[in-house]
Amino acid sequence: MIKLKKFEEKVVPKKTKKIFDKLGLPQAEQEFLAGLGAQHESESVYHQMRDEWKQKGVIFLDTDTALKEYPSIFKKYFATVVPASDNKFAALNSALWSGGTFIYIPKGVEVTMPLQTYFRIDTKQMGQFERTLIVADEGSNVHYIEGCTAPQFRAASLHAAVVEIIAKDNATVRYTTIQNWSKNIYNLVTKRAVIGKNSKVQWIDGNLGSGVTMKYPAVILKGKGASCELLSISFASKKQQVLDSGSKAIHLASNTNSTIISKSICKDGGVTNFRTFVYVDKKAKDCKSFVQCDALVLDKKSSTNTYPFLNIKNLNAKINHEAKVSKIEDEKIFYLMSRGLSKKEAQALIVNGFLDSFVKVLPMEYAIEMNQLIDIEMEEQA
Repeated sequence: MIKLKKFEEKVVPKKTKKIFDKLGLPQAEQEFLAGLGAQHESESVYHQMRDEWKQKGVIFLDTDTALKEYPSIFKKYFATVVPASDNKFAALNSALWSGGTFIYIPKGVEVTMPLQTYFRIDTKQMGQFERTLIVADEGSNVHYIEGCTAPQFRAASLHAAVVEIIAKDNATVRYTTIQNWSKNIYNLVTKRAVIGKNSKVQWIDGNLGSGVTMKYPAVILKGKGASCELLSISFASKKQQVLDSGSKAIHLASNTNSTIISKSICKDGGVTNFRTFVYVDKKAKDCKSFVQCDALVLDKKSSTNTYPFLNIKNLNAKINHEAKVSKIEDEKIFYLMSRGLSKKEAQALIVNGFLDSFVKVLPMEYAIEMNQLIDIEMEEQA
């Protein structure tokens, strides 16, 4: 394993450096990332990007440094997608924000390797208010990956982040996040994208852990021919009050398309809520939207709810909504056990199959991590 010597550049707790090393972050940076950032508590402890992308004008910095080194670009876009007046948590973040990620991709530049930032909370009763701002200029392409974790403490901590994405005409942004918070974290975030003509945003959102999560990534399709795909999974288990997630697609221009797919699993008394909001403006012609919500309930103590809201003002829009709640069938468990698997292994195999559409769009390293996290959740006893 490659040691985290580069992380010595700033004062980082030894425990945190060991965690980064165990996660394989330096190995990932060398092998398949265009750039890597890490934030401990509210301070950025590391940021590095390959020279080939620097030479093409790509900016990948923590937000504090970006404000100092690129004030004109940063101020031009900051808080234009999520203003402080948007909601109380956005206001709190705007007042207290510290750390986060700023990415700017120049016109026509396609970053062929992902950029990644890893966030870690290691202190009890901590508030983390990172601010992420991604700007993809015309004809550019970028994939950003975010990872979040925290250990378990008796006292609760708050994570109230804000993510703003701007994809200009003909740009493509892929945003992947896997959040594996401990059960004492209140995860209350605001995430939103505005996209231009013929641009595309793909939002891949994995939610595991936390005591309470409220997260509803939104995409505003502002340019003609724009499209978005929002794919999310939620896993709620014991000691979780509620995992409340969903997606929003706001069609303001003609010939825009949105796809929203949610997969949720609950066990040991966990509760999952899925909320979707689709809006089609009366001036937006020939719009299409597909919403699918699949829930898997593993026991009688758990529950799941779906709250769809469709506001369609243009009658020639094509809107589809599907929702399904199911449980693991005894016949499937019996069949797998007859082939030599234990009951737990059989359940884990069915759950992984249920989440296959989510996992298969992740890079290989993250697909493996996701499967491992699901296996850990499945192994926990009530």
